[in-house]
Amino acid sequence: MTKEEYQKLFNEEDAVGWLSIDKQLETIYGKQEPRHYAPPLHYVAGGEDPIDGSSIYDSEKQFRHYHIISYGMSQLYYDEEQAGGEFSKWGFEFTFRLKPFAEDDGDPLWAIQVMNNLARYVYQSKRWFEPYHFIPAKGPIRLETATDIVGLAFAPDPELGTIKTPHGEVTFLQMVGLTSKEVERLLAKPQTGEVERLINEIREYNPLLITDLDRTDK
Repeated sequence: MTKEEYQKLFNEEDAVGWLSIDKQLETIYGKQEPRHYAPPLHYVAGGEDPIDGSSIYDSEKQFRHYHIISYGMSQLYYDEEQAGGEFSKWGFEFTFRLKPFAEDDGDPLWAIQVMNNLARYVYQSKRWFEPYHFIPAKGPIRLETATDIVGLAFAPDPELGTIKTPHGEVTFLQMVGLTSKEVERLLAKPQTGEVERLINEIREYNPLLITDLDRTDK
């Protein structure tokens, strides 16, 4: 798409990238209205939320879970200078599939805060995440919780995949919770190929890569 074509199709009031994300979500969830959380969340104190908002959908696929999608790692708003680019800003949005957890009171807003923390790292370091990267969390991903999920890997969202937007490509990058043993395995061999092998092993019994905070090593 050229700059001239972009100017003909859109105006400065259009949330061009946001609408592209919503269009992809509609192919999965139809007219389901998500619960949208705009910043500031105030779930924990400190720091400006770098993500413009997050939506939570209820999914019954595989088993009941929350499907959380970020808005803000890609270019959401009218920007004719990004028309026809290869990647839309950072080129991805976070997603997270989470089995309901007994200690959560309603929607898991802590998970959105995790997304914000990761986004803050990207904006500050200028280093972005790609499929089959991983990070150890140095503790439970849900603070003050007795869970063995202490790290995250990233994989293409099994349903949302990658889309082309007027600003460029956007990959929906799903966060996948890792146990302490899995984190140790990846730290011993920190290569994307090893992360992909682990993710493929998880896919065999968990195709949608849903994170369960009650999961332990088998």
